[in-house]
Amino acid sequence: MAIYGYSTRTGGVTITQHSNFPLRFYDFEPQRNTFLEEVLQGLQKPRKELPSKYFYNERGSRLFEQICLLDEYYVTRTELHIMQQRVQEMASLLGPNCLLIEYGSGNSAKIRMLLDALETPVGYVPIDISKEHLEQAGIALASTYPNLEVLPVCADYMSAFEIPAPSRPVARRVVYYPGSTIGNFDPEPASNFLKQMVMTCQGGGLLIGVDLKKDPTILHRAYNDRQGVTEQFNKNLLVRINQELGGNFQFDQFEHYAFYNPTEGRVEMHLVSLKNQSVHIGEVEISFARGESIWTENSYKHTLESFASLAATAGLQVEHVWTDPQQFFSVQYLTVKAE
Repeated sequence: MAIYGYSTRTGGVTITQHSNFPLRFYDFEPQRNTFLEEVLQGLQKPRKELPSKYFYNERGSRLFEQICLLDEYYVTRTELHIMQQRVQEMASLLGPNCLLIEYGSGNSAKIRMLLDALETPVGYVPIDISKEHLEQAGIALASTYPNLEVLPVCADYMSAFEIPAPSRPVARRVVYYPGSTIGNFDPEPASNFLKQMVMTCQGGGLLIGVDLKKDPTILHRAYNDRQGVTEQFNKNLLVRINQELGGNFQFDQFEHYAFYNPTEGRVEMHLVSLKNQSVHIGEVEISFARGESIWTENSYKHTLESFASLAATAGLQVEHVWTDPQQFFSVQYLTVKAE
């Protein structure tokens, strides 16, 4: 729904007309049946799991924004510091007249630094699964950058959809994937997703955030904050299932549990059942033993060498790396390897 102005719907495109500009909003939001199917499939596996992409409805996106401001959560402030120090170098590598395509754009806060530094960017395509959150961010950006064509796409970015084309000619496409979201993928799916980005950028480049290995104590604090915001974020999956799929999860009977797995090099996030219990989702009954968990998210941590090797499996090469003095985090610019 438009925040202001009015909307007309044609196929998968909503045209939101405002006093100063029209905003084309491309809607490929996963439907309820897809959500239900993936939830039931995950909870009926021998090792129960839920797709982490479903954290991000409007409430989940707001909770994640709160996480990004926590003292314990180093990722966002470290990446922003790197951007503040090095954004001119990044912009010079991306070049003039580029189309920026951002996966998992959220509130699009980081993109503003990049847009301010770029020379005549042609367009910006923010892609996010949270529709209302995305539309609000799209309207705000279109208002702030009246000469920039903003083309929001609501979609599960692992699904098939077309990238909208701006009206002006594009010199090159650049995929922007900030944060540490590439770490949510296991190695093989990560390689496959990087290959998808190669196809999306069509010979252009990829600017990506990559979280680095560090003291496990720092990681533990980042995913187990004192205020319990990460716990609320994790349990938002159960809130959504109850509200949207007719579930009857008792939130106080599941405990947030996050830990660093040094063997796999990843933080794992779980929801652990505190008793033997059964949960209904519609007509389907799911049984939990006391201590049984739902695996909700992985967050892999890389070395610069291990990520370069992963990128190489997708046909990408690392052109430039920017890190903070403690080497907690990196922003990397990748290009497609020459044939």
